[in-house]
Amino acid sequence: MTTTTQIPGYVAGTWTIDPVHSDVSFTVRHMVVSKVRGFFRTFEGTLVTGETPAGSSVTATVKLDSIDTNQEQRNAHIRSADFFDVENHPTMTYQSTGVREHGGDWILDGELTLKGVTKQVPLRLEVNGFGPDAYGGYRAGFSAKAEINRRDFNVNFNATMETGGLVVGDKVEILLEIEAVLDKSDGAEG
Repeated sequence: MTTTTQIPGYVAGTWTIDPVHSDVSFTVRHMVVSKVRGFFRTFEGTLVTGETPAGSSVTATVKLDSIDTNQEQRNAHIRSADFFDVENHPTMTYQSTGVREHGGDWILDGELTLKGVTKQVPLRLEVNGFGPDAYGGYRAGFSAKAEINRRDFNVNFNATMETGGLVVGDKVEILLEIEAVLDKSDGAEG
């Protein structure tokens, strides 16, 4: 087990995202006056923490048909060709390209692929902690945020209201709460 003093409890190794204790969500402006929150219920990912945080990486896949905005008619519309076109583009992926410190914070640089379009999307990363769990394992927790313009990913559908505002805003805030479990083969002690 290798540790670093920069982050208490930090362990180098391979981690699997625990979907039961993680959350992949977004918010988007709706009818100019409010925001709607949505969740993706099915996702998976692997984190590899390097000897130092800068040597770490992340890969993740989200099943787009698992969207849940708490309203089934809206969910079905978002799955359609107007938005995600899940029949032709069933997943969204994220592949990190680097980790860096920025003003005392961490930035996870990476490429988001949605509807066949890949763009650089940096995630502002908060390291919540590393430590043993109640089951003899070792866990890590992270929060992350990013903002994208959905039109950059060919998610272009919109309707204009009588007042001239758009029904759905272009800016989408991505919010992640991730808990990951260290693979047993990496030998962390609880």
